[in-house]
Amino acid sequence: MKFICPQNDLNTHLSLVGRVVPARPSRPILSNVLVKVDEEAQSVTLIGFDETMGIQTAFKARVEEPGELTLPAKLLESIVARLPQEDIAIQEIAEDTAITITSSSGEYQVRGLSAEDYPNLPTVENGQAAELSVESLLEGMRGALFASSGDETKQVLTGVHLMAEPEILEFAATDGHRLSVVKTSDESGTGKSGEDAKMDVTVPAKALRDLERMLQGYTSSEPISLKFDRTQVVFELGEQQLTTRLLEGQYPNYRQLIPKQFERQVTLDRKQLTDALERIAVLADQKNNIVKLSLDPEQQSVAISVEAQEVGSGREVVAAQVTGEALEIAFNVRYLLDGLKALNTNEVQLQCNTATSPSVMIPLGELQMTYLVMPVQIRS
Repeated sequence: MKFICPQNDLNTHLSLVGRVVPARPSRPILSNVLVKVDEEAQSVTLIGFDETMGIQTAFKARVEEPGELTLPAKLLESIVARLPQEDIAIQEIAEDTAITITSSSGEYQVRGLSAEDYPNLPTVENGQAAELSVESLLEGMRGALFASSGDETKQVLTGVHLMAEPEILEFAATDGHRLSVVKTSDESGTGKSGEDAKMDVTVPAKALRDLERMLQGYTSSEPISLKFDRTQVVFELGEQQLTTRLLEGQYPNYRQLIPKQFERQVTLDRKQLTDALERIAVLADQKNNIVKLSLDPEQQSVAISVEAQEVGSGREVVAAQVTGEALEIAFNVRYLLDGLKALNTNEVQLQCNTATSPSVMIPLGELQMTYLVMPVQIRS
């Protein structure tokens, strides 16, 4: 193999596939990135895989000789990232299973392993297919990903549940303490056969975070192609592809957790509430992250307070439109702030019934998002 390409292109694509290269691989070859050089297409394809998730990406280069080789991902990425931003030449030393990297700053040799033993990325042959707009995917991921669990023992809760209905795509994530559900309109969410794609899958949050990064660099106006079966899903973004194993197990029936009606509704300015909570959080962090909200329908306000014994206390009052009776209710301040950052509208509405039943925050705007938070019991 022999090709010449801009340092920036190679660095960008190595960084992308490097995200899925495992730190402790089950086989030595999985710590490598597969490099495939195509003379006819004048392109270079890079693949990273950890046997659960894989990323494939391609970019144009001046190819003089085709070839395939696997190279140590972290080492190669570290060298290329530090080279001058100019064209660099990469040539295989066939008898050594190695390459030479040449730039104006000097020359490096990196040893690799044969491409023959590198596993193929999983494919979906007989599953369903759908096309989704970049906007709907990004909107759903930004509104749901943060609420997924980081606890690997909870397995299915470490993912985001995707459910498709005609022209509607629903994202849901919960860690057992809070739940975020986002509905996005997507008229392109249909199977290639013309039938509605019946999507009901749970995708690992890690895979979706990488997909989100890939989408941010996706400049085409073409929708994202999606293929899935009972065990695997493949996202195709032009020259890039992300494949991941789906999470097994029944996702909780989250819709039944959301109350149908509320006795109290509080409309607040999102930025004012966020700023007040961030100030109060400085004290809440010293204790247990718990803040108390006192809803006052007479004063049309919400008082936010914290009592951190042996440290201090804090209280702020935020103007609000309050309907229903007065109530004192407590939450984990971090859960509130996570939701407020994702709601992303000028005004939000807090809906609640009692101090111990689930509360819901919704944005007042176009975004169809429901954020449910379990309150914390106040000890008197």
